[in-house]
Amino acid sequence: MSQLSDFPITQKWPAQHPERLQLYSLPTPNGIKVSILLEETGLPYEPHLVSFEHNDQMSPAFLSLNPNNKIPAIIDPNGPDGKPLALFESGAILLYLAEKTGKFIPQDAGLRYETIQWLMLQMGSIGPMFGQVGFFHKFAGKEYADKRPLERYIGESKRLLGVLEQRLQGRDWIMGGQYTIADIAIFPWVRCLVGFYGASELVGFDNFPNVQRVLAAFLVRPAVVKGVDVPQRG
Repeated sequence: MSQLSDFPITQKWPAQHPERLQLYSLPTPNGIKVSILLEETGLPYEPHLVSFEHNDQMSPAFLSLNPNNKIPAIIDPNGPDGKPLALFESGAILLYLAEKTGKFIPQDAGLRYETIQWLMLQMGSIGPMFGQVGFFHKFAGKEYADKRPLERYIGESKRLLGVLEQRLQGRDWIMGGQYTIADIAIFPWVRCLVGFYGASELVGFDNFPNVQRVLAAFLVRPAVVKGVDVPQRG
């Protein structure tokens, strides 16, 4: 597709600023990873709310962009070689935006791959495990008589917090002194686990002072303060 209007999703969510990157999202942990990075980089973007209440994620328009019906997704009208680029999967979007801007990812090859490994840890472990705690503790799963699934996910979440705790010992951020997409990926999920999911006591969050310290530093960044409410719910 050679221009933004060629994408079917723009019929449901028209672009008021077609020259800007288009973000289709919701302020969930995965969604705000991308809005935070966009705020951090200063890239001009236009957010569009994908409402789960209205089942927007299952609409033909959204599925034309992400057949996996998950947020976030983007269209960059100024992609590689000046052509529009559509992307889904928050980890892939973070990598793309970091490389596009040359920000929040180390230029040194070794450190770059070390950053990516922590991004993959969030995608493959932290997000899924914390999300299962949320399901079994806060949502429909709490009605299950069998508590073994919840216990399983609590135990795994504690273990993962322990991995982060050890990594952050003596470090300001996951990669030391440099704030990167690894932090932008991980800490929205920590915030959700102990905040929205209300699982702080369940996972013994008081036992992870380094994670607490870095979460607090993350949450006061101006781009984070703004990005956690993007797109604003109607």
